[in-house]
Amino acid sequence: MSESVNDLEALHEAASSAIAAAGDLTQLQAIRVQFLGSKGRITGLLKQLGKLPKEDRPAAGQRINGVKQVVEGQLNDRKEVLEMAAAKPKHPADFSLPGRRLSRGRRHPLTQVTEDIVRSFRKIGFAVAAGPEIEDEYHCFDALNTPADHPARDTQDTFYVRTEKRPLLRTHTSSVQIRVMKNQPPPIRIVVPGRVYRRDNADATHNPTFHQIEGLYVDRNVTVGDLKGTVEFVFRELLGKEVKLRFRPHYFSYTEPSLEIDFSSPLTRKMGKEWLEIAGCGMVHPKVFENVGYDPECWSGWAFGFGIERIAMIRYGINDIRLFYENDLRFLNQF
Repeated sequence: MSESVNDLEALHEAASSAIAAAGDLTQLQAIRVQFLGSKGRITGLLKQLGKLPKEDRPAAGQRINGVKQVVEGQLNDRKEVLEMAAAKPKHPADFSLPGRRLSRGRRHPLTQVTEDIVRSFRKIGFAVAAGPEIEDEYHCFDALNTPADHPARDTQDTFYVRTEKRPLLRTHTSSVQIRVMKNQPPPIRIVVPGRVYRRDNADATHNPTFHQIEGLYVDRNVTVGDLKGTVEFVFRELLGKEVKLRFRPHYFSYTEPSLEIDFSSPLTRKMGKEWLEIAGCGMVHPKVFENVGYDPECWSGWAFGFGIERIAMIRYGINDIRLFYENDLRFLNQF
């Protein structure tokens, strides 16, 4: 027998009674199909709207849809009740039974290396700072004295989130040093570990996302000697007492002079190399100090940064950076 809009109240009562009586999820699904399926009883009323006089359709459609929404709510509420009942254990837990030995898991190798790096810096008085991964051009480039035509600012090197105002995924954690210096006066001694992003997957040692740690020390009369002593201490803590370092002239827009750091150790010789580039560093450029409101005649400082994955790969003899991100337990369980 075909139902009409006049039967709507009775139809609602029938649906409500059936939903309340449903004893499990299978029964509830059958009720959903009966009333709201493509051939359901309430759906059938909606299909009959075209047969009503034009002036009666809006009011009738509103009534039917109102009942439909109420029934849908009742179905969802009953579903939650039945799901909770199904999840409830049939037998109460006996807490007097002996426990099972479960694996507690372990820290990811990148987490282990990051914690070791931070621990080394803390020994010599550095605090940890953090900042946003979605940055703006000012903190990531402008304040760091990076010119507008620098290749790092091109879209083939940097991930821009939008073209308007050009927010971006930070390319280095150096942006945090700007935020810190703008918010507090010297002296400053911080390290900044964090995830960074670059359009770079040229080989097995590069990935579009990786982790970097930035070090910054600002005070009166800071020298390159302070930088060299800190770098030697940290890398010998991380990679062994036999580490030898050398510094080569380089160019970074935010430091002057700028240096690349190479290191040599039994680990590099295992890789078939006597020297391996590991970090960039230098004395903070006077222009950077001016950008954050520091007087470069009063203050000096150094900064350096390096990739955490690079340290982990050297330490553990890993030749493919992608292994850190594949979540393969056969790999992760080794650490």
